[in-house]
Amino acid sequence: MVDPIFSDAIVFASLLALLSIGLTLTYLTTRVPNFAHASFATIGVYIALVATRIWEVSPYFSLPIAFVISGLVAVALYTFILKPLIRRRASQAIQMIATLAFDLVVIAMLNIFADFVVKTFQVTSREFTLRSYDAELAGLPMIVFVAPLTIALLALTLFVVLKKTKFGIAMRAATENSDLSETVGINVKMVYGVSWMLGGGLAGIAGALMSLWFQGDPNLGPLLIPSVFAASIVGGFMSIYGAIAGGVLIGLTEVLGTRFLAGEFGSWLIAYRPLIPLVFIVVTLMLAPRGIAGLKWSRLWRHGSRV
Repeated sequence: MVDPIFSDAIVFASLLALLSIGLTLTYLTTRVPNFAHASFATIGVYIALVATRIWEVSPYFSLPIAFVISGLVAVALYTFILKPLIRRRASQAIQMIATLAFDLVVIAMLNIFADFVVKTFQVTSREFTLRSYDAELAGLPMIVFVAPLTIALLALTLFVVLKKTKFGIAMRAATENSDLSETVGINVKMVYGVSWMLGGGLAGIAGALMSLWFQGDPNLGPLLIPSVFAASIVGGFMSIYGAIAGGVLIGLTEVLGTRFLAGEFGSWLIAYRPLIPLVFIVVTLMLAPRGIAGLKWSRLWRHGSRV
């Protein structure tokens, strides 16, 4: 038998990495942290609820729908709010506040939708979980295998797209120097729109999968956002591969670290789990502002070998 804490750590780390990738993709375009990103995942949670409890199909059928709807919501944020602010040369602080305001609107809409589901279909739509609707493989819930496999396939896909395709090259060029990219004929606006679609869509997929393991609620986004930001900051905020590493590191540390500390000092420490990502953010910004991706690993290796 596998200790449930390890299954919890694997699932959470994998889904956090997925969320971190999406946040990094959107940050690469506007250079503004998107505080609404975790609520895109909450949209995926509710799409999985509808698919499972109302349409009565496997929750995994909700993944493409969650990708599209959450992606479109992300594109709406970029197109109708951030792009006009950028044209008016609004500061990054103003744009960041705008994403926070958009997040409040999304949370309000999710609360309204949750009430609608309860009244119309008599389905529990707050503090719910869809664990019992998941299939099993080798005595474990399918999500324990699907979550890390999704990250592995996504990492491989992103590597191929970014390194081997014309669109990937255009995306990297547009995020590094948008003005120069436009002069050589790259449609920067289209690249940015696709990046936001991918970022929001990946968050939607993470949310749909999250419903199979964690408790769903309209206010899930604000609970997740510190961990998502910690993963992206530790990863470097400018590196997709760093985002994967940061998500895995933060996810495993949150779950296993809390378990270890609770075992050593008492279960009262479990309530302080949200402090772990905040500590990671502070330490990273103080010691390695560019995160994992910005470290000179060869130099560190040479220094370590001398010691």
